[in-house]
Amino acid sequence: MKHEAVIVQCPRCKSRNRIPASRTGEQARCGTCHGPITSPGVFHRPVEVTDAGFKDDVLAYPGAVLVDFWAPWCGPCRTVTPILDQLAEAYAGKIKIAKINVDENPQTASRFSIRSIPTLLFFKDGTLVNSLTGARSRQELERYIQSVI
Repeated sequence: MKHEAVIVQCPRCKSRNRIPASRTGEQARCGTCHGPITSPGVFHRPVEVTDAGFKDDVLAYPGAVLVDFWAPWCGPCRTVTPILDQLAEAYAGKIKIAKINVDENPQTASRFSIRSIPTLLFFKDGTLVNSLTGARSRQELERYIQSVI
């Protein structure tokens, strides 16, 4: 009997972890740093991305990604956060929802000409396909997600 597994890189310490294919939908912990890791394609919560990891975490991701450009001092950003948390749970396995703090990651914000926040960028297989600026309702965000997935 052949045992299949996937190899998942820990987002914190970058060590490689083997996860049995039968358990890829479950929340896992890194064997080295014990931090949470998620199996490929299944993200139940928004993931934090940085300038250094944007290429791998968003542009190289094979599927749909919604990226929230935000800052902790931004009121409308704080309004969108619980909506994105709900959408990450509702659309787990269909779209990856990522957040990038523009104060801590100015290179990526500059690269995509982010002039106001929150700005939401929608990527499909590494290609930018749509963008929204400002706080939006869950229903409106779901319409955009449906158009991308």
